[in-house]
Amino acid sequence: MSFKKQRVTVLGSTGSIGVNTLDVIARHPERFEVFALSAATQTDLMLAQCLQFKPRYAVMVSQPQARLLAQKIKENRLSVQVLWAPDALEMIASHELVDTVMAAIVGAAGLAACMAAAKAGKRLLLANKEALVVGGDVFLQAVRAGGAKLLPIDSEHSAIFQSLPDDPQTWPQRVEKIILTASGGPFRTREPGSLRHVTPDEACAHPNWVMGRKISVDSATMMNKALEVIEAKYLFGLAPQQIEVVIHPQSIVHSMVQYRDASVLAQLGTPDMRGPIAYGLAWPDRITSGAKALDFASLASMTFEKPDDARFPGLRLAWEVLKAPVGTAAVLNAANEVAVAAFLDKRIRFDQIHDINHATLDAVAVSQVTDIAGLLALDAQARRLATELAEGLEP
Repeated sequence: MSFKKQRVTVLGSTGSIGVNTLDVIARHPERFEVFALSAATQTDLMLAQCLQFKPRYAVMVSQPQARLLAQKIKENRLSVQVLWAPDALEMIASHELVDTVMAAIVGAAGLAACMAAAKAGKRLLLANKEALVVGGDVFLQAVRAGGAKLLPIDSEHSAIFQSLPDDPQTWPQRVEKIILTASGGPFRTREPGSLRHVTPDEACAHPNWVMGRKISVDSATMMNKALEVIEAKYLFGLAPQQIEVVIHPQSIVHSMVQYRDASVLAQLGTPDMRGPIAYGLAWPDRITSGAKALDFASLASMTFEKPDDARFPGLRLAWEVLKAPVGTAAVLNAANEVAVAAFLDKRIRFDQIHDINHATLDAVAVSQVTDIAGLLALDAQARRLATELAEGLEP
């Protein structure tokens, strides 16, 4: 069978999602080719990716990193064009020759490129949950206006998407609720009072998944799940009370949909991001991903439990934010990015991440926001305040 090759831009190609995306692409050279790659600082890995996939463009965040990469590209006689301009990410996300964009830049930094891809009508594989958390309805309006196809890559949202009926028009009549599963991270059974002593290395030691440090800390606080609740509300058009979170330490059931008749459909698989990545790249087809198949004969027992509010106080902020004015989610996301960075730099304690998030939400007054400029202004205001709060705390 022959396929029209998809030209793919991978935003954040040197991160965990980006590396796994390129692994899946390499397994299917007849279906995909890499058009452009972007990275923040890892010039050596970016060079290796350029040598293997030979993209047209490689974008680095800063000019010094771009110059270093350009020199290495020249030494290896590659025809890759290296860019670093502020709008370079938007250019490679919206280029007329691009079919598919993998949005895997962590944090609000990826929002502008996601917006550009949406407006240009691309197949947008959304691994950057902040595009929806920060962008919300404004981002979805861009998706609709551009005729883009939005496919979730987070394992939980991909699982929900795979478990829902094909016709979104039927979801309100057929779906009772969705249930997002969470591993519980490395501190699922740890005494809440002892969390003040957690180190960055301990917080980043996830028991099931291999992820970047920021996302790993979010998993340890379960703020990642709070952000996923917000994302799910926008992705699937459900009321906040129709979204539930349950801890499932084995990370085999990736999420579930409960229907009106009380039946539940779930998507299962090994904890390997190549599964949802392959699904997004090939949708509606199924292709080999490289992920190991489940062996049910040797599968250990699967357990489920309710999240503990004392251990994970940040989780409940999701529902509070969804009841607040549009733009409040952007405040929470900005505060959390600042707080996690401060924790990883050992400037605040682990338990103070929630303190900063909560205090920032209380301090920033949010009125209804209707455009990206307003959302980014809220983001900047929240970051300034969260930075001041972090500086005033004793580590």
